[in-house]
Amino acid sequence: MHVLNVSRKILCGYTNPTSRIQILRISNVENWFFERTVMPHGSILFEAFREAKLEIHTSEMMSAILSDIIPCSELSTNALTTSILATNAESRRHRTQEMPKTA
Repeated sequence: MHVLNVSRKILCGYTNPTSRIQILRISNVENWFFERTVMPHGSILFEAFREAKLEIHTSEMMSAILSDIIPCSELSTNALTTSILATNAESRRHRTQEMPKTA
């Protein structure tokens, strides 16, 4: 663990896409610790330092496996909003192209 030059906290969001319980943990920020459990297909909003890294541990029978590490800057609600807007725009574009033309 090392000291990070933390500028400010950001609001982040994560959704568990699996059918298993996941444990989310941030441990790379000195003197600060975060750990939460997210149920299958559940979502969570949390505040974290921009430099933090979210560890995702997915539960297996009697243990948990580290399945991913995501920079919190990629989970910020600003990044999520941009991604959702882009996905929605793409979806609307496909629906418009598939609609039959009326006379």
